[in-house]
This record gives sequence, structure tokens and C-alpha cells, in this order.
Amino acid sequence: MHLEWWNYLVLFGAALGAGLVDAIAGGGGLIALPALLMTGFPVPLALGTNKLQSLFGSGMAALHYARHGVIDWRRCRLGVTVTFVGAVAGAGTVQSIDSSRLALLIPWLLAAILIYTVFRPELGREVRAPRMNHVAFWLVAGVGLGFYDGFFGPGTGAFWTIALVLLLGQDFLAATGHTKVMNTASNLGALILFVYAGRVHWLAGGVMALGQIAGARAGAGLVVKKGARFVRPVFLTMVTLTIARLTYVALTRPH
Repeated sequence: MHLEWWNYLVLFGAALGAGLVDAIAGGGGLIALPALLMTGFPVPLALGTNKLQSLFGSGMAALHYARHGVIDWRRCRLGVTVTFVGAVAGAGTVQSIDSSRLALLIPWLLAAILIYTVFRPELGREVRAPRMNHVAFWLVAGVGLGFYDGFFGPGTGAFWTIALVLLLGQDFLAATGHTKVMNTASNLGALILFVYAGRVHWLAGGVMALGQIAGARAGAGLVVKKGARFVRPVFLTMVTLTIARLTYVALTRPH
């Protein structure tokens, strides 16, 4: 599809903002995907292009967190592999199965996370003892959330972050860093399927990738500098906005 030059400027700006917020607390898709749709992209092409640009944002954020010692590579390698495989399976499944029913369920799950986090103000501020074996966690979360991200996607970052905090005892800083690593794995896995299906606009995705890289670097820098207490309010805000967005889409979708 043909785009005017100013469309690329809009997409770059949207990706810049998406990369910034996504590196801090997830939810960048609330900015990037609507921008693609409003530019005139059909839904399948928008989803594939969104995965391309998201890959660069999550990858840059993960790299920045890794450089500052936030990522425990030895323990999360299994999670990266399983999440990648799960995302490939999810992206393959969504080609033939309608995912619209998930749009009705996910806002309720995110609302539960929001309420629980609000009423547990100490949650994620300090490192705690894990409640689940690391191997079991990465296997279960990798398969489940990897598949979900490839199949549907919205709220994946929130699900990863709260799972890492509750089950592995990480603080919000470490959970955010590891979430970006897992997002990178699932974005790559899903992207492979979208590329195979010819559902990626490479020029638009490349322009947005530049914005994602700049935004993600700035966002991850803020998190590393300000710590776990900075992440919590942004996390709650993005979860709230994700709930609102998914609820609006579900209520306005033609039946």
C-alpha cells in the first residue's frame, strides 16, 4: 500500500511514544497499533507491521537493561526459548481461529491485576523469596504468555510483569527488564509467521523501528535511573488504559 510522506512522520512519532512507555511499563501497542490502523492499514497488515516495529523497541530496552545488570541471563534462557516457541505457535493458530472472544476476557483479567496491585502498595518495591521453582515458572509462563502474545497480544507486558513479581519475587525494576527480554522473544517468533504470510509493510515498519529504538532507550534509561518505585504508577496507568481500550473495542465491534 502507498503512504504519503507525512504518514511516515506520524508513524515515527507514534513509535517513539510507544517505545518510551513500553520500555517502562508495557502498553506501547496502545499507541503504535491504533496509529497504523488510523493510517489506513488493514488489520492483518497492521498486526504484522506492529510486530516488526515492536521487536526493535523491546530489543533495545532489553539490551539497555542487560547492560545495567538487570537481566539474569543464566536463569531466563529457558524462558526465552520457550516463549519464542509459544509465540510461533500462537501466531500460527491465529491465522485460522477467531481471537475476538479473548477481547471480552482479557479486560477482566487485567482489572484483577490492577485491583490487586493498587491494594498491595508494597508489591514489587523489594526483592522477595520466589514462590515458584524457576524452571517450572519459565516453562509455564513461557508457553502460556508466549502463545498469548503471538495469538492476541494486548496486556502481555502486564501479565509478564505481575507474574515475575508475584511468582519469582522480583521487584518492578527486574520484572520490567525480564519482561522486555520475553517480549523480544515472542515478537520475533510471531514476526516470522507474519513475514511468511506476507503481512508486513517493511518501509513503515522500518521507520517505526527507528522511533521505537529511540523511545525504548529513553524509557529504559528512566527506569534504571529511578528504580522500582518509578515503574509502579506508570504500570498502573498503562494497565488502566489497556483495559479501557480493549473494553471500547469489544463494545463497539459489530456483532
